[in-house]
Amino acid sequence: MNISNQARQLIKEQQKEWVLAGKNYAGLKSVKVRTLAFDGFDMLVQFNPERIRSSAAKVDAKSIEARPCFLCQKNLPKEQRGIPVLHKYLILVNPFPIFPEHLTIPHLQHIDQRIENKFEDMLEMARQLEDFTVFYNGPKCGASAPDHFHFQAGIKRFMPIERDYKRGSFFSEVKTKNGLDIIRWSDYLRTILTISGKDKNLISAQFDLLFQELKKLQPEEQEPMLNILASWEAGRWIIHIFPRQLHRPWQYFEEGKKQILLSPASVDMGGVLITPREEDFNKISMKDAQDIFEQVCLDENKFDEIISKIMK
Repeated sequence: MNISNQARQLIKEQQKEWVLAGKNYAGLKSVKVRTLAFDGFDMLVQFNPERIRSSAAKVDAKSIEARPCFLCQKNLPKEQRGIPVLHKYLILVNPFPIFPEHLTIPHLQHIDQRIENKFEDMLEMARQLEDFTVFYNGPKCGASAPDHFHFQAGIKRFMPIERDYKRGSFFSEVKTKNGLDIIRWSDYLRTILTISGKDKNLISAQFDLLFQELKKLQPEEQEPMLNILASWEAGRWIIHIFPRQLHRPWQYFEEGKKQILLSPASVDMGGVLITPREEDFNKISMKDAQDIFEQVCLDENKFDEIISKIMK
């Protein structure tokens, strides 16, 4: 049995063995979802109260230091089992799922959330977990455990971006060289660069070029702010990269009726807005979504400057 099948089997077994996982996966069947219909594309809004742990996670240094790391093996619940992968990660069932099949994949060592030097691990993970989209949330881009390196993965065909990529309607610039496609998206609310190809080394080199350019824009950050989605389709990798400039929008910090407790991460960037409070699920509008993404995504003009260098 390949790793992807093993992971799907683990999800089924853990729902029977682990009360928490069983309860929360069963709860997904009745989760509320509604659609925001933009011009030519949709975004979904999911009301998922169990995700409050992630959306409202305190990720300041003092809070992190005060709690045990929930991704270290010694602190895992006794019911939680995992599958070793790449000799340095452990595939776990995420007990607070967004997807009907949702994985968390922590590193075996307690090391900081930094994608540099681990991007090729992400590519290999996506290839082995062929039924899933693997994603990475930067330490200030939705990661609720920025002190412990990890990926996550969700079953394919859940996020609207997967369908919209195949349509190609929002591609504004495409460059192809040596079988590698570099694609700039426009008019899609989010700043996105997609890299697709069969050659792992070429993809890694292209990502590193982008990473270094983004680093120049945010020298004060430990790593440039970004979210990444990676999948393996028909012998090719498809990598969607979302450069960021802000962790959480102003609405997150408001009080009363103005507050919207939305902390955008990779799944939100992929087109599924996760709202842990029902009042936010009911009230969030297309205008709100547009404003939130304008705040958190990299400024279009700065992104265009980087793209012009990348496309060369």
